[in-house]
Amino acid sequence: MVAADERPADALAHIDEFGPGITVRCGEALPDATDFDLVVPSPGIPRERYAARARQVCGDIELTYRAIQVPVVAVTGTNGKSTTTVLLQALLESAGLRAAAAGNLGEPSLSLVGKPLDIAVLEVSSFQLEAVDLFRPAVAVVLNITPDHLDRHGSLHAYTEAKARILEAQTATDAAVLNADDPLVRPFAERTAGRVFFFSRQQPQEQGAWIEGGDVLLNDGRQVRRVGLRDLPLAGHHNRDNAAMALCAVLALGADIDQAAAALPRFRGLPHRAEVVAEMNGVRFIDDSKATNPGAAARALEGHDGRVVWIAGGRDKGLDFAPLGPPASRYVRTALLIGEAAGALDASLPADVARERCATLEDAVTRAGDLAESGDVVLLAPACASFDQFRDFAERGLAFQRAAAAVSKVRGAR
Repeated sequence: MVAADERPADALAHIDEFGPGITVRCGEALPDATDFDLVVPSPGIPRERYAARARQVCGDIELTYRAIQVPVVAVTGTNGKSTTTVLLQALLESAGLRAAAAGNLGEPSLSLVGKPLDIAVLEVSSFQLEAVDLFRPAVAVVLNITPDHLDRHGSLHAYTEAKARILEAQTATDAAVLNADDPLVRPFAERTAGRVFFFSRQQPQEQGAWIEGGDVLLNDGRQVRRVGLRDLPLAGHHNRDNAAMALCAVLALGADIDQAAAALPRFRGLPHRAEVVAEMNGVRFIDDSKATNPGAAARALEGHDGRVVWIAGGRDKGLDFAPLGPPASRYVRTALLIGEAAGALDASLPADVARERCATLEDAVTRAGDLAESGDVVLLAPACASFDQFRDFAERGLAFQRAAAAVSKVRGAR
């Protein structure tokens, strides 16, 4: 057995934890796939590097599915996966089930093997779905699809097809929770043999969920239940969507909705995802540093009542910024643009959107404190990667939080 990584050993954590029966190769080209009976690729390794020459391929999600003995709920989509996954865990635990969340959100899915569980909740990415075969979630949740990772997949069509693999092995006893309002997700109903539960913001569903005021209505095909979302601590209308689809997955599983919904007021979410980090004279500072693509940033802009002082920019991922135009025109008081992508964002925004360029994130937060009025939101939703100025989105989010705390302390004291 061989564990191989092209990075040098001193750049890898836990490398000394491999057992004596495993040969470790670091800092060199990956070995030829034909030399092995089984290839287990990291999700970061493109399929074309091994698929044509490998005898058998089994990704981490596939290995987990084969090893655990409990049903799987799998969550995918471009935006909101991690929040929905951990919320699902909280809902299911509140309903009395032993549940654990893992996968693309950081905790490896294989860590669930051997744990005493009733159900596993997995966040699965398009990269991971390239390496599944028998993987069959009892409930598959597809939140949304907007352009992302096109440098890996080559086209939006290929990216969408990778997402659709979550449904391929489902049978009539399984279920899919799909976003009926998303034109790329709705046709997935034809890709599953399972029962389909549609979610919509806009209209009632014969089987599924929809938003009505501050509530979500859940229809299992026999009766309609109403669950309040007003006490959900997460900022943004898009997080109501995430909560509604998570509840719809609970419905599809047949778990107790009332018991599950008791978790909603207690749920605090994940860091750097629509996280309220400071307040000042009626102005809220919201860290959505994880909004690293235009689709996520557009959802963040649309998710808040009142006007938005929007901080955006970073490293351009080669995605089209044009979809940001309509929500920026509607919601943004001023856009504060930072980083390498500031010029591209500036050129993409409509003329009616006020915008300024700032040298650093800290400068942008200080300027936002000057511009924001009571009732406004200062929103970090970059629509870009962080790697021009920060190690990752988390470091960028923490920098925003520190700057927001400093500005709110000074301005709030006046």
